[in-house]
This record gives sequence, C-alpha cells and structure tokens, in this order.
Amino acid sequence: MKINVKTTGIELTEALSDYVDDKMGQIEKFIDVNDESVVCNVEIGVSTKHHQSGEIFRAEINMHMSGKDLRAESEKEDLYLAINDAKEEIVEEVKSYKAKQQTLNRKSGGILKRILKGFEK
Repeated sequence: MKINVKTTGIELTEALSDYVDDKMGQIEKFIDVNDESVVCNVEIGVSTKHHQSGEIFRAEINMHMSGKDLRAESEKEDLYLAINDAKEEIVEEVKSYKAKQQTLNRKSGGILKRILKGFEK
C-alpha cells in the first residue's frame, strides 16, 4: 500500500509523519497485501484559523483499492484524535466493502452451482 501525506496550514514533522504511517499501517491487515494498486492519500491540517474556541483540525483519507474509492473525514480539536477517527471510519468502510465482495462471490457461486445442477438432470 502506498501512503501519500499532505498537510494544510501546518508543518509535517517527522513525529506526525510516523504517527500517520503507523495508523495507516493498521489498515493493511484488512486489505490484500499483494495488491500494489492500493493508494492511500491522507490530508491533515487546520480547517480554518478563525474559530473563537481555538483551532479545528481535520484529517481526510482517500483510498483507492481494486476499482473502488473509499473516503473518510474527521474534524476534531486535536489533530491526533482527528487522525484516529478518520482511520476508524476508513477501516469500517474497508470491512463493509470486503463483506459485500464476499457476499457477491458466494451468491454467484450458488447461482453457478444451480445452473450446473440443472444441466446434470
């Protein structure tokens, strides 16, 4: 999986880059390791600078895997919480997508089996 990190309104430090890589690395257990086409674009930063209560950070994850685009976005008062929230959201989307694919494979296998049984009788 290829991970691209972009920042908006903040500087990308090594600690922040390592944190994003660690969190995105946790997603790899839900995707096919051999699939080199998986690209994960992560955008983190300050949403605006005019909030009275302080800065609002946002994290956005766009993932392209096997012909499907998945997206997660989070806005929190802490940058690390926003990254965690977006990561959890993208994990749920990946799980849902994989479950739908497995269901489709099982349904098509059952249809094929019924067709073949029909030809045998």
